[in-house]
Amino acid sequence: MATSLHAHVVEHLGSRIVGGSIPRGSIVLAADLEQKLQVSRSVIREAVRVLAQCGLVTSTKRVGIRVLGPEEWNPYDENVIRWRLASDQKGAQLRSLTELRISVEPMAAELAAEVAPEAMRKELMLISAQMNHYGRQGDLRRFLELDIRFHALVLAASGNEMFANLATPIAAILRGRTELGLMPERPHEEALAWHQSVADSISNMDAQGARRNMESIMRRTHNEICSLWEGAPRVFVDPIAKK
Repeated sequence: MATSLHAHVVEHLGSRIVGGSIPRGSIVLAADLEQKLQVSRSVIREAVRVLAQCGLVTSTKRVGIRVLGPEEWNPYDENVIRWRLASDQKGAQLRSLTELRISVEPMAAELAAEVAPEAMRKELMLISAQMNHYGRQGDLRRFLELDIRFHALVLAASGNEMFANLATPIAAILRGRTELGLMPERPHEEALAWHQSVADSISNMDAQGARRNMESIMRRTHNEICSLWEGAPRVFVDPIAKK
């Protein structure tokens, strides 16, 4: 029950902060939240701790819980991504993660072709074959989970631990696109072929082929959804100022 209450408070506050109904600069009092949400102080404290890790709030004694602006949010946090996708920032969130993928995943595929362990190469071949099977059947639920695993495995197979840790936000965007109805009813044959070609290239240690085919996947993804972020404002973060 405590875990359920804690999750409810995190969801209640997080979605409203990201959605803008609790604006940046607002001061929220724990006592008011206890009364409004009918939960204990310990539940509020734990929820605030989670939201602080997301970069959404900061808590100060004798002042309260201060709501922070988007430039302070953790852009890689799965909850932040999910809340942004459910808000009027959907386009901006899709753009940020798509640009990240275009920048990173082709390089990861190239490195994977050069350094991936044999077990990872074999798993990529297996997953790409399963993606072809379930994609052509129109089983989008199964295809989605395989697609998430495929891209996570390419990142991991690069041997770059920073790339590998991008798997969570990339999974969030893949799930978000599906939940928002931004994926075709059946994966395009061209996209299926490119995934297979990425796996083949990595298996055959063809670094340039792996990069080229992954870039084709990313460019198609960009072109399919770029209209959704037309005119969406960008967030400019000064990393020095944040310190």
